[in-house]
Amino acid sequence: MGDSRPVYLRIADDLRQRIDEGALAVGDRIPSRSELKSAYEASDQTVDRAVRVLKAAGYAQGQFGRGVFVTDRAPLGTLLRSTGAVDSPFAAKIRDYGGTPHPTAPATRDTALTWEASSSETPAPASVAERLGITAGEPVLCTQYEYLANRHPVQLATSWEPLTITEGTDVALPERGPYARRGVRGRLAAIGIRVVRARELVGSRPATTPEAEALGCTAGQCVTVVERTHFDGDDRAVETSDIVVRADRWRLEYTIAFTS
Repeated sequence: MGDSRPVYLRIADDLRQRIDEGALAVGDRIPSRSELKSAYEASDQTVDRAVRVLKAAGYAQGQFGRGVFVTDRAPLGTLLRSTGAVDSPFAAKIRDYGGTPHPTAPATRDTALTWEASSSETPAPASVAERLGITAGEPVLCTQYEYLANRHPVQLATSWEPLTITEGTDVALPERGPYARRGVRGRLAAIGIRVVRARELVGSRPATTPEAEALGCTAGQCVTVVERTHFDGDDRAVETSDIVVRADRWRLEYTIAFTS
């Protein structure tokens, strides 16, 4: 029985299989357009579509003027989503495959761990306002983070806090002032707000062009997004954030404690 798959999917699947089985190794050049056209009796458009599928899946990346090459898809580590990790200035802790916990980056002893952040006041987008329980357009402080290992971004995050809670206080800017880098709970405790719980929703979507450029992948490639919201004792949302990592390079690990 003939293969009923569209030709572009058959080409993409065949190339993926060759990569998975090691016939095409990391750094190897993917067969050229003319080679694929000849092998599959396909058109330029069909071959180009197949290669786009391969890139979107994280298997390959184009190099201007040189061709398309197999990318390194080996997992970098595991993001540990524990109570301490969720509230830390970093969005998570990271464990390498040797099993050693590390604070936020691929686990090697000589890894330089840094992050960069910028904050600005902005009207709350409708989706963010819904998460915070406020009206769309209300002012929020938006802080954008890049978490870096040896100066290479490994994780992105965007946080939003209602200005009605923090404006004019010592904790108005998460990365400045006497309570900088204390985490959401530590900062808000300084102004009398007790954060009692956080909720996380985990999903996936295609990477935007800016995310792909920052994380070193292809636009449209799958990223994992953790949507996290902190609540105080009155069940009021006091902060919400989106954490973005490459789905092909990171796993998420959650610790679930049982009480008798």
